Amino acid sequence: MIERTDVYRIGQITKAHGLKGEVVFAFDDDVFDRTESEYLICDVDGILVPFFMEEYRFRSDSSVLVKFEDIDTVEQTTQILGSDVYFERSHSETRDDNGDGDEEVSLFYFVGFRIVVNGKTIGTIAAVDDSTQNWLFVLDNGTLIPANGDFIIDIDNDERTMTMELPDGLLELNN
Repeated sequence: MIERTDVYRIGQITKAHGLKGEVVFAFDDDVFDRTESEYLICDVDGILVPFFMEEYRFRSDSSVLVKFEDIDTVEQTTQILGSDVYFERSHSETRDDNGDGDEEVSLFYFVGFRIVVNGKTIGTIAAVDDSTQNWLFVLDNGTLIPANGDFIIDIDNDERTMTMELPDGLLELNN
């Protein structure tokens, strides 16, 4: 069984396309195109279900047309229309090109991680705001933190925590 803590949201199935079972997948994160995963996970009536992709093709820079295995008619697409789409955290980690072992992941991967500053948890990442050039972590308490690698001291994937050192006064800006 797939646990919610093992996945993160990357988009949504928005509508059917054509008559042969294709759907439009609007994505926030193109991790499915950068990794070797053969499936996407859809939330179907509160249950996380893997759907294996036969093929996909980009429609724009934020949507793809996807054909899933065993979904061959427009009627069969109704089971996943409107479903949030998730990706397994374990499949999203990729090695960088220089081979030094540093892992590069999408910022959306960190949704659900706790932010620790000066030994104190200041909140949990609820969303990533990518609407401007400077991306932000949006915490569950409304606090906005720059998603800047220079501020990140440590990431603990097992504990799902990110330890950060923030400039003086930054947290006070959110009050």
